[in-house]
Amino acid sequence: MTSEEASGAIDLGELTDDLIAGSFRLWQRKAGHRFSLDDVATAWEAASARPDAIRALDLGCGIGSVLHMVAHKLPNAQIVGIEAQPISFEMVSRNVARNAGMPERTRLIHGDIREPRVIAEATKDGLFDLVSGTPPYMPLGTSTVSPDPQRAGARVELRGGVEEYLRAASRAVAPNGRIVVCADARTPERVERGAREANLVILRRRDVIPRAVKGALLTVWTCARVDDVPNLPYENAESLVVRDANGARTEQAHALRAFFDIPPNLDEPPSP
Repeated sequence: MTSEEASGAIDLGELTDDLIAGSFRLWQRKAGHRFSLDDVATAWEAASARPDAIRALDLGCGIGSVLHMVAHKLPNAQIVGIEAQPISFEMVSRNVARNAGMPERTRLIHGDIREPRVIAEATKDGLFDLVSGTPPYMPLGTSTVSPDPQRAGARVELRGGVEEYLRAASRAVAPNGRIVVCADARTPERVERGAREANLVILRRRDVIPRAVKGALLTVWTCARVDDVPNLPYENAESLVVRDANGARTEQAHALRAFFDIPPNLDEPPSP
């Protein structure tokens, strides 16, 4: 961390102010990493997997998108978020501070989820009923790294990918808890292998299709500890299709907004 970062004087550039769930709003860097479909789909699946959770952990929480969506749906849960990237940690800290009720039930940790001491700090008050994560998808060497450090860390696996997230989650999840992560739909074998190596069982996968004429962009996976559930073939849940072939939002997409208590934008024109 530089002296500028340590003093809190990080230049964030121009910010936008966006609704995320219910009354919760997030500041986002206009030219930086911004929440997107993978965050919304992961938060939806996570909140549905354990609606009774009283302790929830978000790994690599970024600017706080999944963290706030889960917190909105689980109003009685204590929330912990871990983030290593300095700009994103500054953003999530500001976003938690601004939203009513969040500072009292949220604890943020600035650290790398691969480090045992960071997971130990997260679990010092107990294990978690629900663990979520939206890891970057691009292994080093397969994509150009953005010159913006925040955007780079959100896209390229500078600190590891889904395997590291599953490994960290397995150390933090409570008995009968659930782990929900998203990953590149093109490489399901990475999740299957990562879960097996972390002593987890995959319960369900849900593909997310941005537009009906295209294939799945990402997959959201729900896992549990191998000691808690039978090791059976996992469920292939109905795909989430966000836009139809003409680019208009689907009923599924409107239902997703309603799930997080955001009014549907019925006047939105189809995407070209």
